[in-house]
Amino acid sequence: MESKKNSFVLQAGILAAAGIVVRIIGILYRAPLTGIIGDEGNGYYTHAYNIYTIILLIASYSIPSAMSKVVSQYLAVGEGRNAMKIVSCAFWYVVVVGGAASLLAWFAAPVLVESRSVPVLRIFTPTIFLSGILGVLRGLFQSFKTMVPTSVSQILEQILNAVVSVFAAWLLIRLTTDNNPSVVAMRGAMGSAMGTGCGVLVALIFLAVTAYRYRERIKAAFPQQKEDCHILTNKETLGVILTVVTPFILSTFIYNFSTSLNQTIYSRIMKHHVGMSEALIATNYGIFAGKAVVIANIPIALASAMSSAIIPSISSAFAAGNREKARNQVGTAVRATMLISIPSAVGLAALAEPVTRLLFPQKSSLETASLLLMSISVTVVFYALSTLTNAVLQGIGQVNTPVHHAAAALVIQTLVLVGLLLFSDLGLYSLSAAMIIYSFLMCVMNQLAVRKHLQYRQEIIRTFIIPLYASMMMGTFAHIAHRIIYERIHSNVVALLLSMIIAVGIYAILVLRAGGITRSEIRSLPKGQMVEKVLDKTGLLTAAEKREKRIKELRKRRAERRQNSSKKGVKKK
Repeated sequence: MESKKNSFVLQAGILAAAGIVVRIIGILYRAPLTGIIGDEGNGYYTHAYNIYTIILLIASYSIPSAMSKVVSQYLAVGEGRNAMKIVSCAFWYVVVVGGAASLLAWFAAPVLVESRSVPVLRIFTPTIFLSGILGVLRGLFQSFKTMVPTSVSQILEQILNAVVSVFAAWLLIRLTTDNNPSVVAMRGAMGSAMGTGCGVLVALIFLAVTAYRYRERIKAAFPQQKEDCHILTNKETLGVILTVVTPFILSTFIYNFSTSLNQTIYSRIMKHHVGMSEALIATNYGIFAGKAVVIANIPIALASAMSSAIIPSISSAFAAGNREKARNQVGTAVRATMLISIPSAVGLAALAEPVTRLLFPQKSSLETASLLLMSISVTVVFYALSTLTNAVLQGIGQVNTPVHHAAAALVIQTLVLVGLLLFSDLGLYSLSAAMIIYSFLMCVMNQLAVRKHLQYRQEIIRTFIIPLYASMMMGTFAHIAHRIIYERIHSNVVALLLSMIIAVGIYAILVLRAGGITRSEIRSLPKGQMVEKVLDKTGLLTAAEKREKRIKELRKRRAERRQNSSKKGVKKK
């Protein structure tokens, strides 16, 4: 059994905490940023950012996960020298590929995005190159199953991103002499893009300094190569990188390409079929992607963190032939993810309007953004589960399977989106429908593949039924509580805060009383022992254990009665 220090749940918790902090910072700065650049500027920024993300995915985004998988496998079988060669080769890979991708994004910008998003995309281009090197360093630390350096670097990156984005957007707008509102919005979007590059640069410097300071420990973490093991040549090392990275890239690319594709389809159909102006298209899409999707992405941070943490753990267990350990890790990861994702989805649906009003208070788009958030809230569960099962499949060597699933889901959701945009009046809600279909298909297909290749069955009651029951009750009380409190004090901030506290309390009590989480699972969480002591004082954990014990005794008695009945039946015959 892994020690608490090396528990992937603990490391995922650290990374998840950092991811949530990053998302919160991102939300907090997006509110004033949107106030500066407007929904139109948000649309130009989002258009360029989506293309930047796609290029980044191809160039280097998958390097941390792919590298941690391969290095973990080599370290698990004692091939330290080969593991070190993988790290070195990955560095040169991202330097070459990242540099080429940066140049491509710069020169192909007029073809890739609409005219006013071209300068925004070009500002992103240096970040593509820097992100590759940053990815190698993150993958190196993840290989050792420690997420602290990565977590700190992510927080630093987002802080600088937030500060520079807001300041640069404000400054460029102040310096703009053109009175055209669209030009002003474009300049603001350019300033926002500058923040992304500054954040990546600071994170890169931090991890480089950290790696240098702990260089002796890093070298010691790579054990000596076994005498009977083959030393990889440079050609073989590159082959390993390409063999593993390419499926990761394809899977991640197709998995995330749906966002960019949907934006392009929406923009083209609205412009040429409906006759909508470029400025209005950018404004509408800015509401959907820059507000509703941004809020919905916050709880998915846990699934992303769990995925990053589980890949090296599952790869090591699978490489060592310990499938039972791998299955247990998958079950724990899915259960932990659902315990957070399901109530998050229900909470966003129940409190969509007050949450949107708090983060993006622009009255002109408040109702639309709230309804869009409510419509896509269920994708939190689907994306969380599909992201996690993607990582599981990659960790057990089924790297091509998520590619096939993503491609199939992409084709189906694209057909649905085109049909809805052409033959219905749903407009932006067609994007919501496509998002739901895509995430649901990925979720189902990945889950079936994990069951097939790992001979794994997910426990249903504690993983899905109990969190769903507790979440529905929680969402109902949270919605009612917000309405009552808001009517009394007329403060959305206070009403939302109090209703969320009530919601968390109700959910925790219902999950604990229903036996949705065990004492050992609580201990595996960050600060789990402290949480355990608090719950023991309240008596909730003890009551849940007694209830679980009674249920086990009843099941045992029923099984004994069935067994005795069957024996009597045999005797009679």
